[in-house]
Amino acid sequence: MSRLTSLPTALQRAIGERRMLKVIAGLTTFDAVTVQRVARAAAAGGADLVDVACDAALVRLAAATGVPVCVSAVDPELFPAAVAAGAVMVEIGNFDAFYPLGRRFEAAEVLDLTRRTRALLPEVVLSVTVPHILPLDQQEQLAIDLEAAGADLIQTEGGTSARPLSPGTLGLIEKAAPTLAAAHGISRAVGLPVLCASGLSSVTVAMALAAGAAGVGVGSAINRLQDDLAMVAVVRGLREAIDLPIPHATAV
Repeated sequence: MSRLTSLPTALQRAIGERRMLKVIAGLTTFDAVTVQRVARAAAAGGADLVDVACDAALVRLAAATGVPVCVSAVDPELFPAAVAAGAVMVEIGNFDAFYPLGRRFEAAEVLDLTRRTRALLPEVVLSVTVPHILPLDQQEQLAIDLEAAGADLIQTEGGTSARPLSPGTLGLIEKAAPTLAAAHGISRAVGLPVLCASGLSSVTVAMALAAGAAGVGVGSAINRLQDDLAMVAVVRGLREAIDLPIPHATAV
């Protein structure tokens, strides 16, 4: 039986229907006030999951909003305490916060982290980020290896490598191009749900779903805002963009 069945029913449904919205507070964001604001915005805006740093106190704070909680880290030994505090999912990555520091995560290390996490938490849902620093063919191969190692979901990234040249809508599409490309390739390489994250906006979340993703993760477009109402408005805009039916091409 799939470990995904251990998730709350509404979250399972969102993944199965390929319309899951995850709001990301940030792997390195340990400020309780910030995490609480992000979690409240996620709840008010209709998100399916909120992703917080791997800390038991933050898990309890976010879970109080009623939104299921995922915790992110690159140290598997941190996960059990967060799960005991109420996290329904654990995630290795994403790695965007580390790249400016010169810290790279190669395929072998990500695979090792996955195996260690699965050994520690054999029954807990595990999402693993595929580093965007790898060429696309290597990203796809790593995803295949992660599936074999026990990952339940694969997450893409790529916003930090994008160099948009254009303003407005075109720039938002350019920003999302790396993670969209990864979602397209990986979703066809593995049988796991793929979460497309990093660099997305209300303009591009529907593109992620059309590319093959089962859900999207959005962080900086929300957590960098200083106004609570603006944060809720962004989450609602993302929710509306995801829930719009995706048109299908017809032969001519």
